[in-house]
Amino acid sequence: MVSTDSIVTDVKVQDIKPKDDAEKLEPSPLDAHYDPAFVKKTIRMVDWRMLPLLGLLYSVALIDRTNLGIAYTAGMVEDLGIAIGERYSIASMIYFFPYILLQIPGNIILRFLGARSWLTICVVGWGAAQLGMAFVPTWGYLCLCRVFLGVFESGFFPSLVFIVTTWYKRYEVQKRLALFYLSSIVIASFSSILAFGFTQLAGRAGLDGWQWIFLIEGALTIALGILTWFFIPDFPDKSKFLNEEQRKMILDRVEADRGDSIPDTMTWPKLWKHLADPSDTKWTRCTIAFMFLASTVPAYAMGFFITIILEGMGFSESLSLILTAPPGVFAAASCFFFAWISDKTRKRAMWLAVQNCICIAGLVIATYSNSNPVRYFGLFLVNAGATGCVPGVLAYSANNIRSHTKRAVQTAVIIASGGVGGIMASTVFRQKDYPRYVNGMWTTIGLQLMMMVLLCITTYIFKTRNRLRREGVLGPLEGAEDFYYTT
Repeated sequence: MVSTDSIVTDVKVQDIKPKDDAEKLEPSPLDAHYDPAFVKKTIRMVDWRMLPLLGLLYSVALIDRTNLGIAYTAGMVEDLGIAIGERYSIASMIYFFPYILLQIPGNIILRFLGARSWLTICVVGWGAAQLGMAFVPTWGYLCLCRVFLGVFESGFFPSLVFIVTTWYKRYEVQKRLALFYLSSIVIASFSSILAFGFTQLAGRAGLDGWQWIFLIEGALTIALGILTWFFIPDFPDKSKFLNEEQRKMILDRVEADRGDSIPDTMTWPKLWKHLADPSDTKWTRCTIAFMFLASTVPAYAMGFFITIILEGMGFSESLSLILTAPPGVFAAASCFFFAWISDKTRKRAMWLAVQNCICIAGLVIATYSNSNPVRYFGLFLVNAGATGCVPGVLAYSANNIRSHTKRAVQTAVIIASGGVGGIMASTVFRQKDYPRYVNGMWTTIGLQLMMMVLLCITTYIFKTRNRLRREGVLGPLEGAEDFYYTT
């Protein structure tokens, strides 16, 4: 473990001064203190050690929380009577209550137990809950398993985002978040085809096709949880797979970029301070949390309902499962493009608004077109617009805060708001509105429009504060002498 005395001996935060609201577009002066080949090799080493497994784990998490729609189409509706009343919406929604409530405790536990131990507990725990769904006799027991799924998944995603943001500079974050997120979208999209294969095991061992989906996917998740223990790296200051020089370089880059390479200790007073922050930074957390909610509603709606919507277009069960994949692949490509251009231009709000427009266009087409191929194209646009906004909003948040404790609290609050988005998606897309779900579609459109308004407001306020800081009217932003907001 590198000592705090050895960190940032050659460069200070004050050495890096922004030229405009987006900071300089050229590389940080810090990198000149290290051999470029050494920097590139180390960053790639971190990328390969962390991103593939995290991406796979998040893929499995996304599959496990949204595969109810696939199981519904694969026969669960008859066996558990889940189409009666609002049972399907309740089973989808109930997962999110523990998921929301346990976000902040999860990030606090993360710092005490370490990344490897905490993520292993989360993955094995939700894998067991997923496997248990294969043997539920009634829809009530299914709901109970969904509650346990929410309990264990609640600690995973905010911890994952928190860990990633501690390893990279601010304008390297969104590409990384997008990489594991888009990989999860691709894998989750093809999971419907894989699930179709699992359904062919119907009758084996006395299990129906939908039971095999939960059984195999649950067992796979538990196996990945065991791999997590052996391969997931901890925080930069505790990592063991880097040598001392590499670790110091990683920490130096983060310190020079935003001044929080060394974690500050979480205490109860500090937790309450961040939660009930009386300063004018509280509005930022609330605003970005709403943006994340607006982004997750269409994302969850597609996860829960795309196979059902396709079946409502007249496609067969097998074709509905197969046609779920292409919109996800398209969304992954779009997600990475917008992440790349956002990091390259060092602009967040503008590209988020573009993706809101894409999502709105898709929602209108999918709702009102009378042609099934055109409606299907609309689902491509909905998926693309919603998918890219999820890592985009997280990067927007991460770029505009400092300190590990504040980052832990804000990340948890924002991702918890995504759980609220999941509840909304599972309730506003009502069974009685099948097959077009007009009520749910218009609710989602309204959220996208509201998000665009909030993006305009945050951009104006951040730009104004950056200007006043340069003019000396405001004191240090976020408590750092040369910190400027990203717009």
